[in-house]
Order: sequence, then structure tokens, then C-alpha cells
Amino acid sequence: MNNLVLTVTPNPAVDVTYTVAGVNLGSSHRVPTPLHRAGGKGLNVSRVAQQLGHPTLAIATAGGTSGEELRQDLDAAGIAHHLVPVAAATRRTVALVDTADNNTTSIFNEVGPALSGAEWQALAAAVVDNLAGVQTSDGVSRPGVLVGSGSLPDQAPADFYPALVALAHAAGVPAIIDTSGAGILAAARAGADLLKPNNHELLEAVGEPDLPTAARKLMDLGAKRVLVSVGEEGMLAFSADAPGYIQAKLPAPLSGNPTGAGDAAVSAAAVALANGVTDLREILVQATAWSAAAVLMPGAGEISPEYAELAKQLIITDH
Repeated sequence: MNNLVLTVTPNPAVDVTYTVAGVNLGSSHRVPTPLHRAGGKGLNVSRVAQQLGHPTLAIATAGGTSGEELRQDLDAAGIAHHLVPVAAATRRTVALVDTADNNTTSIFNEVGPALSGAEWQALAAAVVDNLAGVQTSDGVSRPGVLVGSGSLPDQAPADFYPALVALAHAAGVPAIIDTSGAGILAAARAGADLLKPNNHELLEAVGEPDLPTAARKLMDLGAKRVLVSVGEEGMLAFSADAPGYIQAKLPAPLSGNPTGAGDAAVSAAAVALANGVTDLREILVQATAWSAAAVLMPGAGEISPEYAELAKQLIITDH
């Protein structure tokens, strides 16, 4: 039986995705009914894992009518969840997909509302409780990995992600963190088992113009592995235990909606680590294939069944 992937999304959202056949600034556009979905990076990670038959539990906050909408969507999708009630309404994000150009034109992310001290404590307590064991239809399942993903709400504790890493390690499971800014550096110092920035997030956080050098700085701080998305150039994988890095890319770039590609990569890495896979090349191949397969789907949190075929097409290069 696969080990459970436990995800934590401190700043979830109701994702609203519009599709339009061409965008003309200053003009009105008629659009089909948008796709509404429970979102936030950790929820997307759980959704992808669940789609491919891997057990998962998503921990997140939820408040207001939008929080109830988020809950209802998770229920409808059959994604096991532990939602911590909060006073503020869950935020929304809006993505605009231009079908004429076959790409995502714009994404508008609301800033997450601040949580109270008691609400942060309740979220941490939910993590501790579920790391000890998750009740499933087959009995109590112990998580094989803890994933902390996404931005943080206003006035969030600076040590939130380092604390997640510490809780995971105290429970004997690896920790994956996918965030940006100073949070990447803090998670690295805490000894995260895998960090997953994109190239822009990595260079900005570290203040270094060279990707390999920037990734090595994260590992010098304490991170064990780093996966870096680099757009059409695929993905780079680094390990603190080995020099150089590995690159995986498709022969030609895919067109579509890349909004959830990074989350699909995190889901692949989480499933791998949860089940004892530590080989960097194997993690990279699975993460790159799932990420590419996500581009082919209309909304974040799902991947195309072509992921296995895409994995066979990858060009793997050692640097």
C-alpha cells in the first residue's frame, strides 16, 4: 500500500479559471462559465496525488462563504481533508486562459487575510495530530511525507515553514516545502528534504544570477535536494550528496495552461519520497513528466494521462 501524502496549505483559495478566445485590452469579452475549484498549492498537490490513486490528506484553513465553497469542492472531488475554521473569508484567485494563443494570459491572486494567533495554533495542532496518524477507510495510516506549499497570509509567523520541517522530522518523515521569497531560505536552514522553486523564485530569493550556484547555496544552508522548474528548459535537480546536477526536458515545449505545473511536480516528488524513493534521477523524471502533463489540462490540480508517455520522451542530461 502506498504511504499517505500529507499536505498543508496555509493560504488556500477558490480558484476561478476563465477561458476566452483572444484578449483585446479595453474591450468586453463574452466567456463561458468559469471553472471554480478548491485551490492553493498544497490542495493542488493532493488533488494530483488523489487523481493517480495515491492516498492523501489535505490540511488547510477555510472561512466564510468562499471557504464553504472550497469545502464542497473537496467533498465532491473525494479529496480527504482537514479544514481548520477561521474567521476571515477564504481568498479567491482568477486565471485567464487565452485559447487563441493557448496560454495563460493573466493570474490575479488575492492576498490572504491575516489569521489570529489561536487560528495559527489550531492549524499547527492539525498538523501534529495528522502526522501521528490519519484515519482512513483501511484503518489508521501514517503519513510518508509532509508537504508545505504556497504563499502565507498577511502577518504570518516567519517560522511557519521551518516549524513544519521540524514537526515532520520529529515524526520521522521527510518534508517538502514549495514557497517563495525568504521562506525558501528559512526552509533550507531548517533542513528541508526537498525545495521546489522555479528559476525566478530561486534567483530572487538567493540574490544570485546563476541557477546552479543559487541551488548550491540553498543546500549549503541545509536543504537536502532542490528541484528547479526552468520553463521550456524543463527541470533541474540538485542533491547535497552529489556534485553537478541533472536536467530533464522534452524535445519541444508544450502549449497549454502552466498554472498547476509546479504543483504537479511537487506531487510527484511527494509520492516518491513518501514511498522511500530517494534516487534523484527517478524523482526528476517523475516530477518533470507530471509537470508537463499538467500543462495539457484546463485547470490546476490535474494532469493528463499522457504523463507516462511524456516520461519516455524526456531528454536527461548530466551536468
